[in-house]
Amino acid sequence: MRQNTVFAARYQNRKPEPDQPETAQHHAHGSRRNVGRIFASLGMVMGGKAGAGLISLAYLLLATRFLGPTEYGVLVLVHAYITTVCGIIEFPSWQAIVRYGAEAQRQDEPHRLGRLLRFGAKVELVGGLLAIVAAVLLVPLVGPHLDWPPKAMAFAPFYAFAVLGSVRSTPAGYLQLCGRFDLLGLHNLVQPVVRLGGALIVIAFGWGIRSFLLAWLIAALAEFAVLWAMGIWLAARNLGSALWRPEPGDVARENPGIWRFLIASNADITLSELAGRAAPLVVGWVLGPAMAGLYSVAQRATVIIAQPAQILGNTAYAELAHIVAEGRGGKALRKILRKIVAIGLLAATPVVLVVALFPHQILHLLAGKAYTEAATVMIVLVLARAIALIGPPCSSAISALGHPGRSMMANLLASLLCLSAMPWLLIRFGLMGAGIQALGQAVFASALLVFLVWRSSLAR
Repeated sequence: MRQNTVFAARYQNRKPEPDQPETAQHHAHGSRRNVGRIFASLGMVMGGKAGAGLISLAYLLLATRFLGPTEYGVLVLVHAYITTVCGIIEFPSWQAIVRYGAEAQRQDEPHRLGRLLRFGAKVELVGGLLAIVAAVLLVPLVGPHLDWPPKAMAFAPFYAFAVLGSVRSTPAGYLQLCGRFDLLGLHNLVQPVVRLGGALIVIAFGWGIRSFLLAWLIAALAEFAVLWAMGIWLAARNLGSALWRPEPGDVARENPGIWRFLIASNADITLSELAGRAAPLVVGWVLGPAMAGLYSVAQRATVIIAQPAQILGNTAYAELAHIVAEGRGGKALRKILRKIVAIGLLAATPVVLVVALFPHQILHLLAGKAYTEAATVMIVLVLARAIALIGPPCSSAISALGHPGRSMMANLLASLLCLSAMPWLLIRFGLMGAGIQALGQAVFASALLVFLVWRSSLAR
């Protein structure tokens, strides 16, 4: 077991811990250490996200003012369409890489880890290819209902390759497994830098919406290429021949339940993100592109909470998976989870207050006077995002305990109930209906996930 701890420590950038008796003081120290590592990892990723956020603000200022609400709404709808199709069909494997990779590390089996990485890459790339094909085929059916102009309709099939921007979970999972959150933070800068450069060029030459779509497509392809390059470089350095020529083995047999875990975890991720991805499409379908543009700008203000929430869930999952692999769980896991959620909610409170006090000023800064109509819905969306902070860490804990199907069912129920009510809410309350839908889903899903993580951890 001592050798296994050293192997895991080498990949996690941790110091091996000396054997010591299991005392209450030792557990408390371990809990603080786990939480500290989670937030240290979050800090490294958020460092890149902070820079990315400033750059994103710059290209948002340019795009919204240059295009106006309607054309910006079309840009948002084309992108939302691609990400929604991608989210439904793609097959990310990062949770399986982290969960089963943690076991391979602890058991000092680099060839098993190499086989796992190759398996995850194949599954994910095939899923990405299917998502591209589906996105291309559905453009003629979806575009007219969303009032896309001819130029957007003509370019949308090519923009389907932006799916690749999301097909990168295998290298992301391996970087998490190795504790290289610094590289993940650096990667966060790739997309906004390319988008900003593209926006500057498009505006300088006076081009239109098709050129903006081209710039966003190039940014997505850059995201794909850079993260895969990072992951392959690190895996080749750490695993060597175990990556390129692993010993023969059966991935499904040596990682029991991996297919069931992959299917359940992917369904969970898809359903948890479906409402956020599909909401602009529903707004555009019911109220038109201009309202979709307003909604998108209001939603952009919530990114300061939404991105840390998702990153916190992802970074927590890597740590929680190691806790479960070490044979711990139950009370220790619940204690760590309570601290993560409490700190996250505390950090989000000032953001909610600032948005509630200065909504018009924020929208004027983000996009100009033409978008201030979205001020009230922005306040509700930010509050919903704050409540939804509870969800990602709870889903990660449930998956780390080996029950992603439970989290999936919670997100399925919340998505089906709340998203199906959205068209009626939009017709009845206008754009505010989207805020009501988001708030209701956040409360319902968070409460359900808290109950399920408590129930799942009792058996540990």
